[in-house]
Amino acid sequence: MKFGPVPVTDAQSTVLAHAVKLSVGRLPKGHVVSASDIAALQAGGFAEVIVARLEPGDLLEDEAASRIAAVIDRDHLTFSPAATGRINIHSAVDGLFVASRSLVDRLNRVDPAITLACLADHVPVRSGDMVATIKIIPLAVAGRHVEEAAALLRAEHAFSVKPFAARRVGLIATLLPSLKLSVMDKTRQNLEARLRLSSSVLVEEQRVPHTAEAVAAEISRGTQRFEMIIVFGASAVADADDVIPAAIRLAGGIVDHVGMPVDPGNLLVLGRVGGIPVIGAPGCARSPKENGFDWVLNRILASEWPTVDDITGLGVGGLLMEIPTRPLPRALAGSGLKDVSVTVVLLAAGRASRMGESGKHKLLAEFEGVPLVRRSAQTALGASVQRVFAVTGHRQMEIRAALAGLDVVAVENADYATGMASSLIAGVNAAGDADGVLVMLADMPWVSAEDLAALISAFKAEKGLTIVRAVSAGKRGNPVILPRSTFEAIRQLQGDVGARQIIETCGLPVVDVDIGPAAHLDLDTPEAIIAAGGILKG
Repeated sequence: MKFGPVPVTDAQSTVLAHAVKLSVGRLPKGHVVSASDIAALQAGGFAEVIVARLEPGDLLEDEAASRIAAVIDRDHLTFSPAATGRINIHSAVDGLFVASRSLVDRLNRVDPAITLACLADHVPVRSGDMVATIKIIPLAVAGRHVEEAAALLRAEHAFSVKPFAARRVGLIATLLPSLKLSVMDKTRQNLEARLRLSSSVLVEEQRVPHTAEAVAAEISRGTQRFEMIIVFGASAVADADDVIPAAIRLAGGIVDHVGMPVDPGNLLVLGRVGGIPVIGAPGCARSPKENGFDWVLNRILASEWPTVDDITGLGVGGLLMEIPTRPLPRALAGSGLKDVSVTVVLLAAGRASRMGESGKHKLLAEFEGVPLVRRSAQTALGASVQRVFAVTGHRQMEIRAALAGLDVVAVENADYATGMASSLIAGVNAAGDADGVLVMLADMPWVSAEDLAALISAFKAEKGLTIVRAVSAGKRGNPVILPRSTFEAIRQLQGDVGARQIIETCGLPVVDVDIGPAAHLDLDTPEAIIAAGGILKG
């Protein structure tokens, strides 16, 4: 591929490197120039254009991305259509994302034009979460490099999603006078929450004396009733012959490993009796925060059995105390927060792709004579917030014109075509030192200032240390307030994803505020806008 300016008269069959605006319509980036396009360019006064000229064997960006994606195993994955050289890959199930770093690295070293980015190895995902993206960086790439990349993916799996298998789980908890019953109750609740992602069920809890004999008796009984047994000891495991590992052996089982290089989570015991996994949970697993117990539990729920090499190989990345996806509420609690500040980030950069071929922009549709994006901004201004930032991208000049005169700061997202993550990052970066950002979709006309005030009040009541989410009848919706401790994790997002995975894995409490049906009504199609009483404009 040769890149550079050419006279318009020589541009036929080349690929535009940049969008060109004409007096009537426009030619998008990546467009293959035709004879009629040349006439239109000349009529528009263009003498030259910057293009890519394909050489024999070159493939356009979308074709190259599609050929690479075509060889990836489709099991439990869905693929977006190719657009601007990108194909996003999502999980079709709740499960565990597993990746081969060595293979992904090899593919990314075939040619700088071909890239594959994915989640970290062994990360739990929800159905619908984006797990990987293929991106061809230039407008075209040599076909031989595409075939080399495809050959790597044919030979072995770069990544996959292993679906979680629902299990019937038994809990054994040991008793000592020093352990409060309220702590044991909370332990059960947190375990039930951990099992929910896999649709597993905690069938029964038995509380027994802190002796190997008592625990062994319950393990033996549990192997007849459960598909997994989890033991929480009232005292931490201090030795490979301590109560929990000794109980597994007394019950006729095998102890595979005691301890792991993950902190928190060092004091985990992994064993089995027959085919039933028995996990001695570390004390940190009484908390909802991410720890080594989660890593082992999720592997087993995805039908993996962690080997000794697997467990002892978790040291790199095993320091979980201060990673971005696991904020520390206790550290924040000591920061002396007084007036908790909240900034609104109004997401108004999207391409409105579901509006069809009419070219109408949903955010310019009018409700009671007011463009939808302006109506949403006015709602935000009606709440007690520090500032309102509107993230713009697609048709941003018209969106900004609709916001004219309001005390709203427009933030340009030049990467809006890559999806929602880039808009979230732009908003968080603009928010500066705010204690929380209220992320508001600009296409939700029935969210009121009172609704936003209720969310903000709940956030301030928790001293800015929780996530606050709008719900309707218990079903999660929007808007959502994200505390400052999640900002760094947001900055790591990629593609067309929101903050849901961060909300579900960061370990922070989530406070739900019911605002009624407004939490779910967003307008994505002309029909939805008209049904809601809007008038299509722009």
